[in-house]
Amino acid sequence: MAALQQHFVLVHGAGHGAWCWYKPRHLLQNSGHKVSCIDLAGAGINLTDPNTIVSFHDYNQPLSHFMSCLPPNDKVVLVGHSAGGLSLTQALHEFTDKISVAIFLAAIMLPFGFPTEDTTDVVADVHHEMYYGRGPENPPTSLKLKEEFQREKLYHMSPVEDSILASMLLRPSPSMAFKTAKFPGGEKVINKVRRVYIKTMHDRMAKPRRQENMIRSWPPSEVMTIESDHSPFFSAPKELCSLILKASASI
Repeated sequence: MAALQQHFVLVHGAGHGAWCWYKPRHLLQNSGHKVSCIDLAGAGINLTDPNTIVSFHDYNQPLSHFMSCLPPNDKVVLVGHSAGGLSLTQALHEFTDKISVAIFLAAIMLPFGFPTEDTTDVVADVHHEMYYGRGPENPPTSLKLKEEFQREKLYHMSPVEDSILASMLLRPSPSMAFKTAKFPGGEKVINKVRRVYIKTMHDRMAKPRRQENMIRSWPPSEVMTIESDHSPFFSAPKELCSLILKASASI
């Protein structure tokens, strides 16, 4: 008996784009599933200037539009990587009935987003390039991990050719928008959707201890682990797809 076809919606993290999912997309489609990869605003081939995006709602609009256009009674499996976890959480608040399972991959998992606008997750350090779209006298509007740190932080277990490709395609992420990632609402509503967290055990960006803290603070239905760096879509695509399929098999 053939496995039930699922519709997987893959959401990238800060600076990346739909392009980063090319290996899992092929593997999932080859298994008979439907796959949609979203470019959020200012990411991938989306033409929006990241320095003009001032709210997380605007940044996440491509995913919101996609979800709102789903046919009635259709449900999808949402997979969000890194900062893409914030996109998943907003979708959980707004489109609860259209999500069968939400899979957080080394992702930010906070039920209501950031509690304040001053958060270390969007403050740059010596590893980041800062961009001042409103002039140097104002706070930075976007940031990007400097090229010399990208492989060390994001792809140290990935094929070299993938990290080179990424260095050519990464775009600045809208730091102003991430500061506004707050999602008012009831936890009872968002907890209606089954959540699975996939921990990346050799992650140098979202370190395992930090992932574990989020898991303890908002326990998901299931926790899985993968022996990978921060980017298992490059470093362990077959293992990642196996976990994604396992997480969605019990729907």
